[in-house]
Amino acid sequence: MHIKKIFDMYKIAFSFELFPPKSENASRQLFATLKDLTPLQLAYVSVTYGAGGSTRELTHDLVVRIQQETDLTVVSHLTCVGSGRGEIQRVLETYRASGIENVLALRGDPPRDQATFHPATDGFSYAAEMAAFIRKQFPEMGIGVAGYPEGHPETSNRLKEMDYLKAKVDAGADYICTQMFFDNHEFYDFCERCEVAGINVPIVAGIAPVTSIGLMQRMAEVSAGTRFPARLIKSFMRADSDEHQQKVGIHWATEQVRDLIDNKVEGIHLYTLNKSNATRQIYDSLGVTSTRKISDSQL
Repeated sequence: MHIKKIFDMYKIAFSFELFPPKSENASRQLFATLKDLTPLQLAYVSVTYGAGGSTRELTHDLVVRIQQETDLTVVSHLTCVGSGRGEIQRVLETYRASGIENVLALRGDPPRDQATFHPATDGFSYAAEMAAFIRKQFPEMGIGVAGYPEGHPETSNRLKEMDYLKAKVDAGADYICTQMFFDNHEFYDFCERCEVAGINVPIVAGIAPVTSIGLMQRMAEVSAGTRFPARLIKSFMRADSDEHQQKVGIHWATEQVRDLIDNKVEGIHLYTLNKSNATRQIYDSLGVTSTRKISDSQL
């Protein structure tokens, strides 16, 4: 289903992010997770790359498999890292032939052995360039782009940052999905700044259930600029077992989602880390059963 129809169909579009498995056992576990999450009536799932564009081919293969073997709408991440225009064209043609209608257009982080991003030969330097290419060459494709409530780590000028985001929307983006954040005030301020900048596409809030101090530390490594509130850190420090740490993280994410629902956010994107337990507990705590506005028969 095209992303525009999804936002028309759901009062709040709940979505989950997955990453491609690297082994057959991990693949079985992932599809077990998908089976466990399907009854939650999620709007779509997205599939990411590994760091620095690694697992790119695994991502494309998984996207096609989800499309063919499930009833889920899938959004594939597509980055500028290591891919020229011809490669992007080939991937999008495969997606079109497989019935995949949506992508998330990202510049992407540089590989770990590179300090800064360098575009591939005949590649794109910015996500806005890729979005414009997709809109021109594949006008039927739904396009998402990334937003950074706490600021892009490579852009110190917060006014310029909004100019760059608006350029991505003007290039053809249908919606914005944000980087993870742990303080909803950052998200609401971001939405207001988008409004001031003349950005009026749906904005999806990215929420990550952090279930341990170790996981928080790993997230801090890969999510430059993400701030962890002192209250959350203190709560983890008070937890005297792995079980209590998990409860702390799930409770924090649940309260974030509850507040976002109360403030009528258009979408909530849960970074599941390919596990269903935390996500299901959040749903159960909130009593979320269906967020659809209309039935499939009305589309």
